[in-house]
Amino acid sequence: MTSTTGHTDNRIVIAAPLDLTWEMTNDLERWPTLFSEYASVEVMERDGDRVTFRLTMHPDENGTVWSWVSERTADRGSWTVQARRVETGPFDHMDIRWEYEPVPEGTAMRWVQDFAMKPTAPVDDAGMTDHINRNSVIQMERIRDQVEKAAADAGRV
Repeated sequence: MTSTTGHTDNRIVIAAPLDLTWEMTNDLERWPTLFSEYASVEVMERDGDRVTFRLTMHPDENGTVWSWVSERTADRGSWTVQARRVETGPFDHMDIRWEYEPVPEGTAMRWVQDFAMKPTAPVDDAGMTDHINRNSVIQMERIRDQVEKAAADAGRV
């Protein structure tokens, strides 16, 4: 088993039904709209609930465009998604677990990420932990706003 040195755990409550939150956040083709950081998503393979896809980010402040292949397996029965980077890039490994839970206010969405950076990466584990924690808040709030708007527009609040 791969050792894990980086770990983040972020959660947000979305005032929308669980099924709508699940559908919108697991619609990969929607990710360039849901997330501010992704320029494109290319689905490479679908096999049941498992999807292999390429994510490409918008250029960073240095003009670098980051892209990688990931794999996600959604389990609607447990309202969880297991994901991992197949092309790891600067990561030694990156595993992400998405969890969805009905709460009185709507849906709690949680991202748990376990990773380690390669020694040659431009940032160490602590630096990436800080980056992911800052960025997760931004992306989760953006997703929350879009899902809540869709719920309101559909009269499903």
